[in-house]
Amino acid sequence: MINRVYIYIVDLLLSCCILLSLASCNDDTTSRTVSGNTSDRKSSLEKVNKYIVRQESEYIEDYVERRGLDMIRTGTGLRYCVLRHGDTVSINKGDIVTLEYRVRLLTGDVVYSSKEDGPKVFQVGKGGVESGLEEVMLLLHVNDVAEVIIPSHLAFGLLGDGHKIPPKATLIYNLKVVEKLSK
Repeated sequence: MINRVYIYIVDLLLSCCILLSLASCNDDTTSRTVSGNTSDRKSSLEKVNKYIVRQESEYIEDYVERRGLDMIRTGTGLRYCVLRHGDTVSINKGDIVTLEYRVRLLTGDVVYSSKEDGPKVFQVGKGGVESGLEEVMLLLHVNDVAEVIIPSHLAFGLLGDGHKIPPKATLIYNLKVVEKLSK
């Protein structure tokens, strides 16, 4: 229930900011300069964005605390915990990695898994996957098993993936780095 209220409030705030931005673009009676108007709009959007990121971070912290998880938080807001250490072979940009995974939302709903969709194979640093997933790969080793919480700004952002992941969704990856091939 609280999560739905949060989503409603955030949507309402975003809608208001967008409407205010559009209204200020069409207001011919203002005597502000274009650069001042743009600066004000940018400042307002930055404040709203910081608020949204802070709120999502609080929800993630609540999730972590309720489950008693001991997670490391990176500077970007990504959180991860190595549940089982594998080899000492690290992963570098340019390596091609293969993952077994399960992706859930904070609600617990499973949206993707390697059991249904096959393993995820990608080249680290080349894009094509969530930026949070790219980031955590550089922190893990081959055969590590980890739980990773990716905030929406490091996942699919305001739009979602257009399929199973809704807009502004925090993702929880349970993954195992199965293999790495160096380029």
